[in-house]
Amino acid sequence: MIRIFYRATPRSTLRWQRKVCAFSTSRRLLEDPRLQNIGRRIEDEFAIIRNHYGIKHTLVLAHGLLGFNELKLAGNMLPGIQYWRGITEALSAKGVEVIVAAVPPSGSVEARAEKLAESISAQAKGKDVNIIAGLDSRYMISCLKPTDFNVLSLTTIATPHRGSAFADYMFESIGARQIKRIYQIMEYIGLETGAFSQLTCSYMQDSFNPRTPNVDGVKYYSYGASLEPSAWSVFAASHGIIKRIEGGLNDGLVSVSSSQWGQYQGTLIGVSHLDLINWTNRLKWWIWELTGGKRNFNAIALYLDIADMLAKKGL
Repeated sequence: MIRIFYRATPRSTLRWQRKVCAFSTSRRLLEDPRLQNIGRRIEDEFAIIRNHYGIKHTLVLAHGLLGFNELKLAGNMLPGIQYWRGITEALSAKGVEVIVAAVPPSGSVEARAEKLAESISAQAKGKDVNIIAGLDSRYMISCLKPTDFNVLSLTTIATPHRGSAFADYMFESIGARQIKRIYQIMEYIGLETGAFSQLTCSYMQDSFNPRTPNVDGVKYYSYGASLEPSAWSVFAASHGIIKRIEGGLNDGLVSVSSSQWGQYQGTLIGVSHLDLINWTNRLKWWIWELTGGKRNFNAIALYLDIADMLAKKGL
């Protein structure tokens, strides 16, 4: 957390520091009484990449809603934008066999799960795999029960296992008639729409979770994330809505309580939903460090640590 120390410092410098505090993602959570409900508090454990990580089995990465493997905005003229920005390369460099699974960006959980199973089977047939993904994988493991490969574990990161209050708010605010028009436009340009209604709290808690139980023999791990965004943050509005409705800490899209599934590994403090896939604006960290702060999170270190954690558990 950035702290402002009142000492013999020019007023102009103090004003600059205050502005930076407002601009940066803050971690003003240390005194929040709700911390007792968020498990282990992870503040800077994944700030740097260690020299050694244990590795055992193949790791599968599958993106979430509206995600992609590689986005090409100019065909083959320019390099594509990677969803797992630098993460797959770092894992491979440490000796981890990585499979990046492709699923429809906005299809229903059921449709995405089928494609996920096909993608993993094509790349890891007969292998033991550990998966880092979300609801699609839970459904695939529980309901599709693939036999072409063996799932040892599923680790989810800021996944809305109990839905998102922001999804509820959007559906209620937009209204059924406008939602239908938006869906028509999305379908016209080739996007599926089945995923959105499945993110509501009622759907997840009353429909999805009861019919998607955990499978014996598969280990389930999860992480949550929490931040207090500045007024300029892309997550400022959604964070406030979730905090008001659910009454808990969140990363701008998913609450900490909704993220908890299986063995909860802890809550990443001061980390946004975009930070989790290494899409953090480098300018933010540069300004932060200029004012005496330090980078508290590196997504690459998190994924390497998950591989290490799984290896230590024999997975």
